Amino acid sequence: MDDVIERAVLRVIDSMHENLGEQITIDDMARTAMFSKFHFSRVFQRVTGLSPGRFLSAVRLREAKRLLASTPLSVTNISHQVGYSSVGTFSSRFTSSVGLSPSRYRQLMSVTPQILTDGRRILSGCPTVTIRGDITSPMEDRPVFAGLFPDQILEGRPASFTLLSRPGPYVLENVPEGRWHLIAQSIAAGREDAIHYPPGDDEALCIARSGPITIGPGGGPHLADIQLKPMRPLDPPVLLALRDLLSSQDSQDFADATADACADAC
Repeated sequence: MDDVIERAVLRVIDSMHENLGEQITIDDMARTAMFSKFHFSRVFQRVTGLSPGRFLSAVRLREAKRLLASTPLSVTNISHQVGYSSVGTFSSRFTSSVGLSPSRYRQLMSVTPQILTDGRRILSGCPTVTIRGDITSPMEDRPVFAGLFPDQILEGRPASFTLLSRPGPYVLENVPEGRWHLIAQSIAAGREDAIHYPPGDDEALCIARSGPITIGPGGGPHLADIQLKPMRPLDPPVLLALRDLLSSQDSQDFADATADACADAC
């Protein structure tokens, strides 16, 4: 990737972090990047995997997670501080992206997470296939989360996921038809609450993406090996934190809710 383009995109991302409470438009971002609006949108998507608006939304919600976990500010105050004029819109978007309401997320962050060392899967009742492979990571003895998402961002309810006690072979079963991105994440010991730390180059948070993987009717098993690397500023913010899935009760909530949705659709 051209260094000039990456530096331009980084300027925009830095501006997002510095002006979260402001109404930032595509025109504003393009001026910061010093590109035309239409060229900027294409370049930003190519570098980060997300549109500028989607990336900005993720940055805002990541900051909201940090404020919920580390301050006594009300949900209303937090929503305004990260650029939402409507607390209802904020709560809706937070819930759909993080998988928990703002108040439930704040409650969860006050509870010590329980590590799941066996894999879990979500969907059942629909035509499905299996994805398997190997996960390698610089953090050889740390748990790894791997899941399937509609886009190149770790947010919302995964179509299927597993939690491993350490890097190695993984299996994602009951994968429904669709176009999925495989995303894996691992966090260094003592940094499970990485949301408290500023975004940027971070060797304590490793991530990997692969895809899109297209699952069609009657397909056989898919193979996908992935290599985790330290997170960079150009990587989209992680909204579904590993801690969010480390409570067995919340994992079961994910399973029940997604299975019900699948049953309704099939």
